[in-house]
Amino acid sequence: MHYLTITELAPLIRARKLAPLDVTRAMLDRISALDGRLKAYATVTAELALQQAAQAQDEIARGLYRGPLHGVPVAVKDLCDTAGIRTMGGTGVFADRVPQHDATVVTRLREAGAVLLGKLNLTEGAMAGYHPDFAVPENPWKPSHWAGVSSSGSGAATAVGLAYATIGTDTGGSIRHPSAACGIVGLKPTWGRVSRHGVLPLAQSLDHVGPMTRCSQDAGIVLAAIAGRDAHDATSLADPVPDMDAGLAQGVRGLRVGWDAAYGTVDLAPDHAAAVAQVVRVLQGLGAQIVPVQMPARLREYLPAWALMCQVEAADAHRDTYPAQADTYGPFFRQWLEQGRACDAIDYVHAHHLRLQCAGDLHALMRGIDLLVCPSTPREPFAVSDDYSYGPIPPGRDPWHARFTAPFNFSGLPTLSLPCGLSDAGLPLSVQFAAQALREDLLVAAGRAFEQATGFHATRPPGW
Repeated sequence: MHYLTITELAPLIRARKLAPLDVTRAMLDRISALDGRLKAYATVTAELALQQAAQAQDEIARGLYRGPLHGVPVAVKDLCDTAGIRTMGGTGVFADRVPQHDATVVTRLREAGAVLLGKLNLTEGAMAGYHPDFAVPENPWKPSHWAGVSSSGSGAATAVGLAYATIGTDTGGSIRHPSAACGIVGLKPTWGRVSRHGVLPLAQSLDHVGPMTRCSQDAGIVLAAIAGRDAHDATSLADPVPDMDAGLAQGVRGLRVGWDAAYGTVDLAPDHAAAVAQVVRVLQGLGAQIVPVQMPARLREYLPAWALMCQVEAADAHRDTYPAQADTYGPFFRQWLEQGRACDAIDYVHAHHLRLQCAGDLHALMRGIDLLVCPSTPREPFAVSDDYSYGPIPPGRDPWHARFTAPFNFSGLPTLSLPCGLSDAGLPLSVQFAAQALREDLLVAAGRAFEQATGFHATRPPGW
């Protein structure tokens, strides 16, 4: 039962063949049995989950069915405020922080009838290093391997069946990296599609909130519930949220799919490059028209701007606690904030202009196509040590490692990451589809078509 998709589970709950209380108890039992090893959860909200499950069960029995998330157990990244429940953001400085209000994304999940199992571990402040006082989630495919940084708890919990869906955030790849590393689906929506109200920021102009699930249709279900204009977030978009199921029957037939073979395969391991190239052939076989494209010629020049902008915006987000409480921060994030505070204003403006140029180039590229195909990450999960995970920042970080993720944070364009096979070492590989702004429905349809043709999304990590 724990590996059912929402698409499979919801009809059983609606038909009262499975009871939300039974499903929730089974999920809590599974968390209790496995999470000591996986370390995905920062806080388990068992009492709340059982209360919400009982309410959902009663409502469904009375014919008050709210939709496909009603009675479905989910979890959220511990960056999302939850009223009366600590929200730490992976930081020491917020270790005792208990918000009075829910984040909008949490409110909308509750309104959809979802059951909150708890809060998920993450890197400190949603950057790349963990705070020494917090556990590092394991990669469920191989212990002591990279689980994808910031939303790693969300990725691990979804992959192992400790939640039917989770919420992640993405500033430079933190929905896509853990989705890729853990072998699941991650949808980074258009910037502003999902309210960031009540979500602790890393870099507000780059931050995205989105679902992490076990299939593309599930990602559409969750996005439909959490998306839309929010009066509490002036940057949230008023554009109507489309029917995420409307294009499922058509799939990718007739779509113009952009493919830059050099961008998609060069500097990748041979098995990874072959898997991504095979995705293009599968899409073509499903009726898509493959269109040769070229990524921005100045991409290597653009990418360093991401780190500088993120550092400065992170320093702004933490101005009330850093440097006043610098000793409570871990070595990685403390160094990240210090670099942001030391940035010259002229350098920041230059980085901002590079970002705008990158976004302009991408928007121009996307005008001629419906989808763009590329890898989600530049490498499969790799072995990591505590020194790597906790920091400080490793010297000589190469901005080129962000070439598949940062451009879509710069531009705010939506992307979908989904499994495309296993490496020669038996570790998950992932492909990324990008679409024009606000076309998440197209991503869901394309993802589902690929999943039906290949079945890679149904591959589970062994030993759980």
